[in-house]
Amino acid sequence: RQALGSGNTDNYESVTYEGYGPCGVAVIVEALTDNRQRTAPEIRHYFDKYGKGMGAQGCVSWSFDRKGVIVIDNEEEELEEDAVMMDALDAGAADFQPEEGCFTVYTDPADFNDVAKALEDKGYKFESAQIEMVPQNYQKLENPEDISNMEKMLDIFEDDDDVQNVWHNWDNED
Repeated sequence: RQALGSGNTDNYESVTYEGYGPCGVAVIVEALTDNRQRTAPEIRHYFDKYGKGMGAQGCVSWSFDRKGVIVIDNEEEELEEDAVMMDALDAGAADFQPEEGCFTVYTDPADFNDVAKALEDKGYKFESAQIEMVPQNYQKLENPEDISNMEKMLDIFEDDDDVQNVWHNWDNED
């Protein structure tokens, strides 16, 4: 949306929108925009069309914790769980979760860079490593129409050029 060569990125600002998907699923949308008058109505429209609507600042973020999240690839199952856990905890991780095909390491946001560097120095490869909004609890959707609407809403947010991240508490692990 920026004219090539103009080099003016000063007028972009980070904006966070909060709202509800189907059945009260909590959704946080982080955007980077040069025009709030364009972005806010678009985000509001998506919440209204597929969910329960956009809410006030803080309406859902209280139910999320900001954490460093490092996902270590273990698709080949070559990594030993106990060794990875010890390395992660020694590096200063707050929590460690073995999952299928990967290990998830949680950190306090302030410790994130140090933990990531320590694990990188030990040769671990990351599927992802970023500060995330992690839900304190999850919401299941049973109704196929609700599931379809939630998927559509997430897809539309994903396709929006202004949207940087979308966090939600939908438990879509079947």
